[in-house]
Amino acid sequence: MDLPKHTYRKLTESHPYSFEYSEHAVIEPDTFGQAEPHWIIVHYPELKSRIQFTYKPLNGNLDKLTRHIDDAYKLAAKHHVKATSQEERVVQLKSGKRVVLIDIEGEVPSHFQFYITDTSQHYLRGAVYLMEPSLNDSLRPLINYLKDDCMHILETLTWNK
Repeated sequence: MDLPKHTYRKLTESHPYSFEYSEHAVIEPDTFGQAEPHWIIVHYPELKSRIQFTYKPLNGNLDKLTRHIDDAYKLAAKHHVKATSQEERVVQLKSGKRVVLIDIEGEVPSHFQFYITDTSQHYLRGAVYLMEPSLNDSLRPLINYLKDDCMHILETLTWNK
């Protein structure tokens, strides 16, 4: 599998967050029926994959934060039917921010999910989706490539006022 070199550009759309994303991807609005403002898709047309971002403002409400975190785990758990394993871990980024990463193994559409928050104003969840059904062994290089891009997005993430 020939994967493009990792090169990045800054998100220019007006959102409560900003980050650098792959030059091989395009930003699209999330058109899911229940999509909210600032939900976007980082779409990799040539790789037939995408990263879906859902943003939730917290407005200082810790109950909202708890609900969103619970939802993140519920959404990841939907893959348990076909998952062979699920590993969650908290990682401190070079920027000092902490992110929860969820790796899901098995014949699942989303192998990597994460959420990041400042705990008072912003919550952002991401999920990587592969649009080409295939055996995961053959997709491992693509999954790892997209994980690397996600980590770059998270390392460069800033919250806008």
